[in-house]
Amino acid sequence: MKSKRPYKRTDRVGNQILSILGDVLTKYIDLSHVGFVTFTHVDIAPDLRTAKIFYSILNPKMTREKARIEINQRRKAFKKFMSPELTIKHTPDLKFYHDDSLEYGEKIDRLFHDLDLEEKDDN
Repeated sequence: MKSKRPYKRTDRVGNQILSILGDVLTKYIDLSHVGFVTFTHVDIAPDLRTAKIFYSILNPKMTREKARIEINQRRKAFKKFMSPELTIKHTPDLKFYHDDSLEYGEKIDRLFHDLDLEEKDDN
């Protein structure tokens, strides 16, 4: 029988984890010394045992590598605060990765902007 749900279970659990982690970040864990941290995407394994959490930092106050170490040092705290709110049997192990998509998007925008300026100069 085909499920009436619009997407896979891993996607639903990933969205739930993303929401919970955002709440945990604002309520319990202070990362303001790193910069303004936001979680952008969760990639969870099919067995729901591990999750890759992607984050971005606005106004970073330290290097990307130091920020990654700082955030990953708080993995157990995130898991502890996330566990009671998660509706699955096992709480997945978390691993945090920097999300480069915002920087990539800005780079593409700059390239298009530069091309547009060159076309106006040619006319």
